[in-house]
Amino acid sequence: MPTGTMSRRSALHGLAIAVAAAVAGYVAARVAVAGRPQNEGGAANAYGMTAAPAQRLATLDQVPPGGGLVLTQSRIVLTRDAGGTVRGFSAVCTHQGCTVATVTAEAIVCPCHGSRFSPRTGAVLGGPAPRPLPAVSVTVRDRVVYTL
Repeated sequence: MPTGTMSRRSALHGLAIAVAAAVAGYVAARVAVAGRPQNEGGAANAYGMTAAPAQRLATLDQVPPGGGLVLTQSRIVLTRDAGGTVRGFSAVCTHQGCTVATVTAEAIVCPCHGSRFSPRTGAVLGGPAPRPLPAVSVTVRDRVVYTL
């Protein structure tokens, strides 16, 4: 065999070693990622953040009856019906992740593409949003709205 050429056997042997090393590296990386603690404040559905327990959101006076309040920093929208019931939803539109901007008695509206959601249930009233706004559990104590 001339010098400087590689046999088929040597090439296959080198390829087998490279594949085995790649698989071992992949497995080691997966195990390392699985062992890390997850960020507890991460996205609940990839469209919105989950709130920390008992986070103070707003006073009851800030959430108008028959309307609502968009809390851009916590990415939560609060709605309040005429009877005074306060509800919480993710303020992140399920279409492309824009923050909703307007709350009326009829709809929570996303300014980006016009998706509309029910202020009572978070259900889609008009697309292009494919899914409802996820609910955020809230409670009112001493006229202050908190997450649960």
